[in-house]
Amino acid sequence: MTRILCVANQKGGVGKTTTAVNLAAAVAAAERPVLLVDLDPQCNASSGLGLRPEPGQPTLYEVLTGQAALVDAVRSTELQALSVVPASRDLAAADVELVSADRREFRLRQALDGAVADYEYVIIDCPPSLSFLTVNALVASDAVIIPLQCEYYALEGLSQLLHTIRTVRRGFNPRLRVEGIVLTMFDTRNNLSHQVAEEVRRHFKDKVFRSVIPRNVRLSEAPSHGKPAILYDIRSTGAQSYLSMARELLA
Repeated sequence: MTRILCVANQKGGVGKTTTAVNLAAAVAAAERPVLLVDLDPQCNASSGLGLRPEPGQPTLYEVLTGQAALVDAVRSTELQALSVVPASRDLAAADVELVSADRREFRLRQALDGAVADYEYVIIDCPPSLSFLTVNALVASDAVIIPLQCEYYALEGLSQLLHTIRTVRRGFNPRLRVEGIVLTMFDTRNNLSHQVAEEVRRHFKDKVFRSVIPRNVRLSEAPSHGKPAILYDIRSTGAQSYLSMARELLA
């Protein structure tokens, strides 16, 4: 059975795309076929894997608007087990274009149905908002991974996201659950990082991944080279942290 996971947090700059890209790459490195779906109009997951828009090449925008099938938009990467459905900036207009469309919340689920049987995991990178696109991801997914930055304001937006997840579960997708919260941008020298981590673990207990993603220069540099961290510098603490997280997920 294919497991569909979305990486979501309406707060920007929490390591959401970094988590989606590097977790997908780490799972693929374990020879588990993975499809990464870039649902963010900023296209950072696509560019972070070295994919640039090509004339005439369908993207997720064409898939959601019914102009192309999902299989026609899939692109390969340097990792044999990792494929990507890239985004385009046109996705920003999908919210307006599909406002009157029938069952618009189910567009992504319908696109994935029957088209992802060859993949063990589908990982969806959501935009930093609780928009039409994020709701589509939640409706299409089995579970949500929530990256949470180890900083003061981190917990403020979490309750709103959890409320949205409950609403989607009641109205559209009863199977949806929280796979786990991953602590990101952890600074071992910063007492606040330790305090936030302790508070999150106290509230959410076993829903928090044991693997913690540190602040890491190599992890920040990798996207500019169009590579996930495990291909850019597998020995870096960032790459090793995502490999550890992937082992937790697969277990």
